Amino acid sequence: MKSTFLAGLMGMTAGVAATALMVNFGHVEASSETYRQLNLFGDVFERVRANYVREVDDADLVKFAINGMLTSLDPHSSYMDAKDFTDMQVQTRGEFGGVGIEVTIENDFVKVISPIDDTPASRAGIKAGDFITHIDGTQIRGFTLNQAVEKMRGAVGTDVNLTIARPGVDKPLDFKLTRALVKVDSVKYRVEANDIGYIRISSFNEQTEAGVAAAFAAIEKQTGGRLAGYVLDLRNNPGGLLDQSISVSDSFLERGEIVSTRGRDPQDVQRYTARTGDDTGGKPVVVLVNGGSASASEIVAGALQDQGRATVIGTLSFGKGSVQTIIPLGSGEGALRLTTAKYYTPSGRSIQAHGIEPDWEIHQKPKDSDEEKEIESRRRSEASLPGHLDGEAAGDGPAEERTKGVVYPAAGDKTEDFQLDYAIKFIHNGMKPLGIEQKKVVAAAPAEDPLAPTKTP
Repeated sequence: MKSTFLAGLMGMTAGVAATALMVNFGHVEASSETYRQLNLFGDVFERVRANYVREVDDADLVKFAINGMLTSLDPHSSYMDAKDFTDMQVQTRGEFGGVGIEVTIENDFVKVISPIDDTPASRAGIKAGDFITHIDGTQIRGFTLNQAVEKMRGAVGTDVNLTIARPGVDKPLDFKLTRALVKVDSVKYRVEANDIGYIRISSFNEQTEAGVAAAFAAIEKQTGGRLAGYVLDLRNNPGGLLDQSISVSDSFLERGEIVSTRGRDPQDVQRYTARTGDDTGGKPVVVLVNGGSASASEIVAGALQDQGRATVIGTLSFGKGSVQTIIPLGSGEGALRLTTAKYYTPSGRSIQAHGIEPDWEIHQKPKDSDEEKEIESRRRSEASLPGHLDGEAAGDGPAEERTKGVVYPAAGDKTEDFQLDYAIKFIHNGMKPLGIEQKKVVAAAPAEDPLAPTKTP
């Protein structure tokens, strides 16, 4: 049976995958007790069909039962019907039929964050800050983000009509767009401070490895031989494809182990190692993480940290150290997302329910400020999810012993992104911290939170 490995969170807890691996699940002999329990299920199923207060579709009952069985195992195992499975495949491919705009929800309205270059939306003149009020004549105020995105996506070559309310324009604007193939860039890059290559990975889809390679080439060209180092930004990256996180890690490593996975059988260990050749030429690297960095992004941060290849800066990551296998079911019945293994960093650390502890804990807001308290109150982690798999002690000791120092911004400083600013200064200072002592709190400048997740139809 064809199945796929994934290590990610999409929309907080849903993993995605699309690599082609083969998994052979051997037949397990069913005991008489197993058959008795299956008979019990059949009895309950028939009684619900016959006696529930309203008629329930048989397919829905089976779907609810399967989901109940899987979600009771851990937060990341679930059943996907045919539509959900198709949507997952679209997400992991990183390309789909649509109009090419990044959107979010603001006060019950769908707001355009930005049109993607060279897409139907950008060519038609849709602008950042526009509000989409109608799609094909249907008023969408109150729609969820997923509902709105689903209505805008569709087959390449088909038309969709959008009605836009634009601030400062009295009348609504109507746009007729023809859907095209839209590619979602999971990798964005730029040059900071004239000599620092900044690479942000928002998720790990099928386009990520190529995107990182393109970023390296462009940054090298733009810096013209004066490149001082790289900042790899994995903040708020919920994960994605395991093979892509391995490839990205490999691009920074000359050699050595990247990650290992261990399943139910203690002997079932799979190790992934780097191929010879560091694509960065050995340049200094800082990795940025926070509480939204999960799974595949934790694989990259943990590998580069354990191999001594990068310094990790930011705050404690999410702590999702489990791998899900996507198992397509026959006759177009969707797929099973099943947790089948845990992953471990090169030193043997399990990230599950622990997270990646940064080498230097750098916050975005001043200590004890209302903003910092709000960030902490909103913080969620794998360990806070009901039914999460337990972590385990492994490797070189408790995570809290790894962090060497803590930095909080000082009130009043207007630095736009303090964590990134600190990372740049860290590289310029010879990969050494700036004016802090071990486990001491130092004041510095405040900054905004990393960008919130968005959707792209």
